[in-house]
Amino acid sequence: MKLRLAVVSLWAEDVPTTAHFYRDVLGLPLAALHGHVPHFDLDGTLLVILEGRPLPARDAALARFPLIAFAVQDLDTALERLRRHGVEMPWGIEEDASSRWVMFHDPAGNLIELVQFNHPFARTLQQ
Repeated sequence: MKLRLAVVSLWAEDVPTTAHFYRDVLGLPLAALHGHVPHFDLDGTLLVILEGRPLPARDAALARFPLIAFAVQDLDTALERLRRHGVEMPWGIEEDASSRWVMFHDPAGNLIELVQFNHPFARTLQQ
């Protein structure tokens, strides 16, 4: 049996503001709107924004780890888009030998990451 990720769900108290962020700031295509529940297309996987209060991980071993990470082909272009929309990036650009990334909070408070991979295997995730 081969499994493929189908749906990722995030919670937000203000769904319209959070949906605006994912559509207009990050540029994700809106696939459907079922009632008040937006569904964004992530190349065959759906990102769904549900009404509710996001809860941080309790007693997390890593205090700062994103809830979801999006692979991008060009982090610098993505950073320009975030800056134009006034997105705060409290830790700035981080990097190691295999990738460069930036983390920020969406309007609901979910910790999100954009990552550009440098090694060939991971580059397939960005395409």
